[in-house]
Amino acid sequence: MPIRGRREAVPKSYKFAARWSLIVLVGFTISCLAHNVASFATSTDWRTTGGDAGNRRYSPLDQINRDNVQTLRVAWIYHTGDSASQIQATPIVADGVLYTTTPALAVVALRADSGTLLWRFDPFAGREREVHANRGVAYWSDSAERRIFFSAGRRLYALDASSGRPVVGFGGSGWVDLAAGLSRDVGDAYVVATSPGVVYQDLLIQGARVGEGEGSAPGDIRAYDVHTGRIRWTFHTIPHPGEPGYETWPADAWKTAGGANSWAGMSLDVDRGIVYVPTGSATPDFYGGDRHGANLFANTLLALDAKTGKRLWHFQTVHHDLWDRDLPAAPNLLTVTRAGKRVDALAQITKSGFVFVFDRVSGKPLFPVEERAVPASDLIGEQAWPTQPVPLAPAPFARQSIADADLTELSPSAHAAALKRFRTLRHDDLFAPPSREGTIVLPGFDGGGEWGGAAVDRDAGVIYVNASDVPWIAAMREVRDSAPPNIARTGAEVYAATCASCHGVDRRGKDRAPSLLDVGARLSAAQIHDVINRGRGFMPAFANLPENEKEAVIAYLLGRESEATTPSRDSSAHRATAFAPAGSSRSRPHYEFLGYERWRDSAGYPAIKPPWGTLSAIDLNTGQYLWRIPLGEHAALTEKGVPITGTEQYGGPIVTAGGLVFIAATQDEKFRAFDKSTGRLLWEAPLPAAGYATPSTYAVRGKQYVVIAAGGGKLGTKSSDTYVAFALP
Repeated sequence: MPIRGRREAVPKSYKFAARWSLIVLVGFTISCLAHNVASFATSTDWRTTGGDAGNRRYSPLDQINRDNVQTLRVAWIYHTGDSASQIQATPIVADGVLYTTTPALAVVALRADSGTLLWRFDPFAGREREVHANRGVAYWSDSAERRIFFSAGRRLYALDASSGRPVVGFGGSGWVDLAAGLSRDVGDAYVVATSPGVVYQDLLIQGARVGEGEGSAPGDIRAYDVHTGRIRWTFHTIPHPGEPGYETWPADAWKTAGGANSWAGMSLDVDRGIVYVPTGSATPDFYGGDRHGANLFANTLLALDAKTGKRLWHFQTVHHDLWDRDLPAAPNLLTVTRAGKRVDALAQITKSGFVFVFDRVSGKPLFPVEERAVPASDLIGEQAWPTQPVPLAPAPFARQSIADADLTELSPSAHAAALKRFRTLRHDDLFAPPSREGTIVLPGFDGGGEWGGAAVDRDAGVIYVNASDVPWIAAMREVRDSAPPNIARTGAEVYAATCASCHGVDRRGKDRAPSLLDVGARLSAAQIHDVINRGRGFMPAFANLPENEKEAVIAYLLGRESEATTPSRDSSAHRATAFAPAGSSRSRPHYEFLGYERWRDSAGYPAIKPPWGTLSAIDLNTGQYLWRIPLGEHAALTEKGVPITGTEQYGGPIVTAGGLVFIAATQDEKFRAFDKSTGRLLWEAPLPAAGYATPSTYAVRGKQYVVIAAGGGKLGTKSSDTYVAFALP
């Protein structure tokens, strides 16, 4: 044993070995640090609107957690400066920069730690401004470039992420036309993209939102080259001859049929190269007399080869949809346990309140699904599909049936009025078709599940999903081909027959339809004419109205009816085809939808007992609920002693490794955090307006932030132009 303080000679071979070991150790340490820094950078960003390519809406950050969330404070506020309407976007964050959109569809880049503006791009500079929902942007980078992809109107843009300037090489001027390259020429039909596409290698895979009436564009899925904007592959959701599913439509339906589009966003299994695409209904939404059949690939979860667009598997969640049961959100990728084995899975929420769970590779349902017999339609010419798929687990996360005992009891008069109307409505099944007397749709047309989506604790196999739980009514009216000849219609008459069912007899708007009392302050006569011809959002196009009737109703809306051209005496021939798709002729009755109606009592509350909005945690390993709570409150009712009712909602949750579920979404204009294990409320804060969007969370230089768009503007709540970020003191 050596004596302390005495230095002994070390053999040269030992010195060399020691030096070499030190070099190796230092190199290994640097490598590990580099890996950790890279991992830290990745894990602290929020690079897609779904948090990651798998749309998990999960963050591994835990700086904000159960123990300290009650101390969250506002870190920064950013006002977009736009004329406020609503904001539905989820911001993304890459390398400390936050990218998002404004109510006017501008794109902004902010310092993610301060909300300081770095750049702003207005896609409507120098051209006519359009307005539609936008839920965020997509990000792509390689060693040399970084790009932001987003849509405004028909244009799909590529922007330089550093400067916000359009990338000229993309499409030749920085954008491509979303209507170009579709299955057929769609003219002026409505085509926009409300949700960003997904990036796979050098492809941007993009869906679109189209009109919901006859004459709408088809919902082709396209993959664009991120460098050039060239379409690399297309998947026809309305099959062409020789393609699978063609036999589920009338012959040559692809030439005229519309919809079956993916507007809600997509999810991506990066390692396997599979993109999962949820689609919406075929058009028109509520009457399928001209589209007999199951209508693949409408209302379908598609698994496609991301590189080629080849179909790998599919599952149709609604056959021959008559209820506007679009798949409302991108599916969530997660891993669950089955028979002691870990299975890569995905969960797809629906407007009906179902969660379908599939093996990610094979498409096999992981809980039994049965084809259940459903009621027939009593509308002439309609052929409702005789069965619909119903998962036997998990149980629905929203109510799907209503009886006398479920009607509101907020007051005796409210109950009596609800009961009287209830007895006139069809309500025999979740899939009771729309009818002339009116059919109760529960959950309503917007869900149930909606575009805010769900979040998953990816390793625990738990899904967190919020839901609106209120009834709507689907009523139809008959439109016959034999219009009375030689009858001229005034603008008021055209409005009453064509517009009032949605916008209201008083033009004040209701539900999805905006007020038209001040439409002249927002739109010119030419712009209104364009909306009539092309449709917008949920409004179908009415291009086949006679031109003089268009002029008459525009003058009526602008308060200038005396200036309108007198309707011609022979306009009935045109009017007879006003609701017919191009090239068709009808000798039988046809039906049109009377308009979107939430079923409310005279005080404006849902005509059903609470809860009207919930948040649920479901263990997808077992299909069992961990907890369910009402989400949101109506203060006026709470003050009267009514237990927390929950409210209608738009926007979804995120979940974190800190044990938290963050969600806004409610009418009461609050942002909340819950314990993900128990559902206990841990924190809430007021917002400048309701947060009808899904939040995101990220870290900059080790500090975690949570950000939410507080745009309001729906469900009767005020509008704002604000993003709010929260952090610990």
